[in-house]
Amino acid sequence: MMAAISLYLDDSTIPDETAEALNDNVQPYPDKAPLPPSPHGVAQAKFQLYSDPLEFAHIDQIAISVAQEEQKTFTDLVRMLVGKCGSDIEKARTIFRWITVQNLNTMNSDDNLRGDTPMGLLRGIKHGTESYHALFKRLCSYAGLHCVVIRGHSKSAGYQPGVHFEDSRIQNSWTAVYVAGAWRFVQCHWGARRLANAKEVGTKGKFESLRYEYDDHYFLTDPREFIYEFFPLQPEWQLLKNPITQRDFEDLPFVKSLFFRYGLYFPDSNTKAVMFTDATGAATVRIAIPTNMQSNLIFNYNLRFYESKGDTYDGVSLKRFVMQSVLGNIVSFRVHAPNSGAFLLDIFVNSVTPKEYLTVEPIVFKFVCKFKIICEELQTVVVPFPDCASGEWGPTKARLFGLIPISHQDPLVFAGRELEIQFRKSKPLTNVIVMLHKNGVEKKRLSKCISYTIVDDLITFLIGFPEEGQYGLDVYTRIKSSHKSDENGHHNHHQHLVANGNGIHGEKHLVYHYSGSNNVDRLGRGKRKKISSSSVRSLFETGVDADESSDDDSLTVGYTIVRKHWNSANEKNAISSISLTTLNGHHYTSNNSNLA
Repeated sequence: MMAAISLYLDDSTIPDETAEALNDNVQPYPDKAPLPPSPHGVAQAKFQLYSDPLEFAHIDQIAISVAQEEQKTFTDLVRMLVGKCGSDIEKARTIFRWITVQNLNTMNSDDNLRGDTPMGLLRGIKHGTESYHALFKRLCSYAGLHCVVIRGHSKSAGYQPGVHFEDSRIQNSWTAVYVAGAWRFVQCHWGARRLANAKEVGTKGKFESLRYEYDDHYFLTDPREFIYEFFPLQPEWQLLKNPITQRDFEDLPFVKSLFFRYGLYFPDSNTKAVMFTDATGAATVRIAIPTNMQSNLIFNYNLRFYESKGDTYDGVSLKRFVMQSVLGNIVSFRVHAPNSGAFLLDIFVNSVTPKEYLTVEPIVFKFVCKFKIICEELQTVVVPFPDCASGEWGPTKARLFGLIPISHQDPLVFAGRELEIQFRKSKPLTNVIVMLHKNGVEKKRLSKCISYTIVDDLITFLIGFPEEGQYGLDVYTRIKSSHKSDENGHHNHHQHLVANGNGIHGEKHLVYHYSGSNNVDRLGRGKRKKISSSSVRSLFETGVDADESSDDDSLTVGYTIVRKHWNSANEKNAISSISLTTLNGHHYTSNNSNLA
């Protein structure tokens, strides 16, 4: 995983066995600051120094406790901070945490504070006359640590993918401190105390509590991760074995620290900040998920115009021109530009446990990366995906709701005039409801085209398509839960909620969508199972209308399906463009242009 994090890899990190040898043979701290990038030509990666911030719990507590009181001199402050530290890393850590835990909004605004005192410097930071990196360097010098201030460009607030930096303009400053035998980056400003995403209670929109946190990513950040956001004017301070150019830096995807905290990386070397579509208007961004996070990470996205920031095209949400899917450990965002021009693709993520995913609490998505999508020329007519519930396409999340896909693993399905999709139940489910969608066709007409059977633990969905085109299929269900009586004898049933890109989607879980095209020539004719009215249960025979589903029903399955014209000699022009890049790199494309 570590080898795929950066597009510009270097082998400047040392093997674990070498790191252990260095740890056993600690060198004395140098009197003179070594030249960058490292006096030994190699450096231990951050995870080789520590794997969990909790390893510094006792050191952090010292910094937090010291921060509760005001110190009149730097000498007194540093003595209290590093007096119990056993290594140069711990010294740098206490200084970093003392700075990042400060609440500048509540500190004393006494104009008589001297600028050469700790409180005076903090006041200067609050009023913009001093900087975090100047304070960090000052404290490091008192602690006997070599520290330098580095100047250069940064992808900070207001940056958009595709922006070129002016050579003469200094965008930002940060620091490097010499610890553990190498120079290592520290960005106190970006790691400083900030408001964390508060947890929302129910649907009332009230915050449970205000919680502040620091960002550990910016303490001893690995150079190959730091280069995504910061570009020094002096190449040697990239601390990379093979420094990159400013143009390379501009081409690197715009990612936030959360990207690396979750261990995400780009599996394709051609993933750039600016992505260009093909002639059909399609471009794909793929992100790899580490194995230990596959069951916890959920993604969302937003698509808007680059210049106007508008998010609709001809009255249709631009989100309906994107297919988000997960195959294996790869999450893909397939953008289909509706017209020529530039777009912004924002990608969001959060980590939740399967239990949290099923609770009533809404999910707050956090921004993780952004891309500029450019469509220079569009040679086909692109139509939006059917108006299904917002969210991920494909069966990945279905397992959380007790449905194991049997017949279709891929989010993209090619089908004939009829389609059969099967799942196996791993949990007791109730109230299965199916909704078929097609642009320009009423739901009530399509409701007669789909039915299902349940035999033991096998659920089979049967679809007969009324005409060629692209369809969407949503399947709603809920996990059967035990009823509990309250003190008045009433039964309370647990309701499931889930957040999607538009907030709470009723009381329904979006688990997956299938996208497909009905291609009779690929799948052949004559071997289709006839849908027998005596062997299936139509949703409407049970008296449940798709638009009036129970509040307890959870959206469990969703499909988008495209059916081609059956006897068309001009078959390639029958359907609009749908394409998906699978995990093994194969492309499944259906060139479609005449969808309703």
